[in-house]
Amino acid sequence: MTTQLESLVAPVVEACGVELYDLEYVKEGGDRILRLYIDKDGGVDLNDCERVSRAVEAVLDECDPIPDTYRLQVGSPGIERKLVKPAHFARHIGEKVALKLYSPHSPVDGRKKFTGILSGYESGTIKLTDADGQEWVFGQNQVAACRLVFNVLQGRN
Repeated sequence: MTTQLESLVAPVVEACGVELYDLEYVKEGGDRILRLYIDKDGGVDLNDCERVSRAVEAVLDECDPIPDTYRLQVGSPGIERKLVKPAHFARHIGEKVALKLYSPHSPVDGRKKFTGILSGYESGTIKLTDADGQEWVFGQNQVAACRLVFNVLQGRN
């Protein structure tokens, strides 16, 4: 369903002058939530979120693609944003990330969490270089979560 929703709302979001960074349709507690994460160079503000919310709400009301009752939320992906799509990984090469795997990388060390510089991404393969200079290679299908790491003193890296 999210692919269908994304293809419906992405052009509306882009017409508002921002990018649809990600979309989630989730159930939290007893509520269903359609959450849009938007972005643009320099970041988004409350006016961007309101403009996108109104425009998307109009399209969703007209097309009615979701049979259930839901709430629409529009916001920024945040400074420690999730990297999900290939474009996200490609855009943030050279930045510090925290990565968590679904299962241990190897039976020997049992590690599931890695932090380092995203040193490459190509065809679903993620390369990460840790603080010791060790390069790690993961398939995107192994990765449960990957987020940018914000360092207060240095910005993102």
